[in-house]
Amino acid sequence: MNTTMGAALRRIQLGNALSAFGNGFTVPYTFVYVSQVRGLGAGVAGVVLATFAVAALFVLPFTGRAIDRRGPVPVAVAGTVLAASGSLGLGLSGSEPVVVLAAGALGAGISVVQPALATMIVWCSTTATRSRAFATQFFLANLGLGVGGLVGGLIVDTAHPSSFIRLFAIEAAMFLVLGAVVATVRLPRASLAGETVPGASAAGSAGGGGWGLLARNRAMVLLCVLGFVLFFACYGQFESGLSAFAVSVTRISPAMLGIALAANTAAIVLAQFVVLRLVERRRRSRVIAVVGLVWAVAWLVAGASGVAHTHHAVAVVAIISTYGLFGLGEAMLAPTVSPLVADLAPEGMVGRYNAAFALVKQLALALGPAVGGLIAAAHAWGSYVALLVACSLAVSALALRLGRALSASQDAPARSRIVTSHPTPDPTPVPSP
Repeated sequence: MNTTMGAALRRIQLGNALSAFGNGFTVPYTFVYVSQVRGLGAGVAGVVLATFAVAALFVLPFTGRAIDRRGPVPVAVAGTVLAASGSLGLGLSGSEPVVVLAAGALGAGISVVQPALATMIVWCSTTATRSRAFATQFFLANLGLGVGGLVGGLIVDTAHPSSFIRLFAIEAAMFLVLGAVVATVRLPRASLAGETVPGASAAGSAGGGGWGLLARNRAMVLLCVLGFVLFFACYGQFESGLSAFAVSVTRISPAMLGIALAANTAAIVLAQFVVLRLVERRRRSRVIAVVGLVWAVAWLVAGASGVAHTHHAVAVVAIISTYGLFGLGEAMLAPTVSPLVADLAPEGMVGRYNAAFALVKQLALALGPAVGGLIAAAHAWGSYVALLVACSLAVSALALRLGRALSASQDAPARSRIVTSHPTPDPTPVPSP
């Protein structure tokens, strides 16, 4: 990586961290704000949260093509402006239609920004540095989100709606800061250090048959299926099934649930770079398979916390450990999955591959809470834990199958570089007698 690429990457990471910091001000409080502070009820609050996901499903199919054709910078800037308008609209609106419309703008804007930023990180990194770049992005995003949530908790007051307006105004300002930072980034447009910058040209594979080419990429299709199960089994349960299980079955207080969520963030922040050193020279498919096993253990520990609810201290430790184990798995995914999406993408299609994977993620995030909510309503907690353990084991099985569809350089780029840079010398020929 040269100096120009490093400077551009640092700006992108800084802007992303500031955006996450602003997002942390509102994420924990949106449901309470809409349902109680604005007095629109839990039903409307649920519609608002669903609108975030639905908006993403509408815009993502077009976002990838725009990134590949126009470049990620203008797409990211447009997304930040849209997200800022949606955030400010949420803070100022008081009627149901306007709140839902603002939520749609915010969800669409965030969904546009994410694959654009991912593509920028790909352009500003090489195969050798990509895992660390995405791990750093994930670390800073979680750190910013956690700090923003803590600071927002000091500002928010349900008795004073103006405090919520300040939260959404801060979030909107942070999106605009991200847009301003991104707009100043000068991305590399040519081959660097002997490596063609993915997505630097929209020629060839970025033509009209691009989506068909993606669908015929067996490894990418497997990765998308794997990604859906990953996000369904973890992220899709955080705000619905898992929290409901913790409160209803483990019987912890909402305040203790907040500590459990903090444990998840702490596990990511503390473990990210330690984990990175352990996994970046190993096969990506096997690292993802280990994540599935870690999450299977996490769900079993969650189930044990429900069984041990009469021993309150043991149950509390178990449920906090569950969130911590999820954080450990997330830290292992950060340097593996996103770089793998980039390495699978042909030149000129990085934007589309990132957008496709983001679309799969949003589908899982939309269906995960719905399934979790239905099971919570039916109080079928045994079946719930069994389903999520099975999904976690399916992650391991799918990851091993994905490994067989990857080339050596895609599955273990660091190991492939070692082999390439230290070729086995030809044996010295034995002279003929």
